[in-house]
Amino acid sequence: MAITDWPNAERPREKLLARGAGALSDAELLAIFLRTGVPGKTAVDLARDILQHFGGLRGLLNTNQATFCAFAGLGVAKFSQLHAILELARRHLAETLQRGDALSDPATTRRYLSARLRDYPHEVFGCLFLDTRHRVITFEELFRGTINGTSVHPREVIRRALAHNAAAVILAHNHPSGVAEPSEADRQLTHRLQAALALVDIRVLDHIVIGDGESVAFAERGWL
Repeated sequence: MAITDWPNAERPREKLLARGAGALSDAELLAIFLRTGVPGKTAVDLARDILQHFGGLRGLLNTNQATFCAFAGLGVAKFSQLHAILELARRHLAETLQRGDALSDPATTRRYLSARLRDYPHEVFGCLFLDTRHRVITFEELFRGTINGTSVHPREVIRRALAHNAAAVILAHNHPSGVAEPSEADRQLTHRLQAALALVDIRVLDHIVIGDGESVAFAERGWL
């Protein structure tokens, strides 16, 4: 049965308009993106097959172009559209963060940092630079690889902070393992950076470690 033959309340697009996007399943949201199915399958059926094949939304969003396009019903156009949507979402989060006070909305800060760092297959360390009123100036990815006391150089963090005339920073890095729990090396690195930045009157407000669907903030643990 075609989706157009379904009751209005069950059609993904009509359901979204009536109840909001949060009411839809992953397959229903993906079906709206796909717009059409393939012979013998509705867009919802195709979406379910895609999610099962790629192991869910994250697997689909992280797959490379060749693997994505090899699945029947997908292609270069859909790959381009999907990644354009992802980038729009990231930029929306960035603009939301930049319009307000990073500390007054910690949930938005975490969502933004998670969107930036969560899916890297390697560790990435970055800084959210803030002005004297703790408003966001910018976010920069500074180091890649194994994040420890030798690979993250305090002088480079200080140089970038001074270049942005920052008064405070929020440190952030990801754990590709998916486990957000900070290591002892993470704690030692944070204290080294905190001491180094204090010499130029720049405060470290937090260090957020991003895992798979979770994050840990040093400030909440009382480690800063």
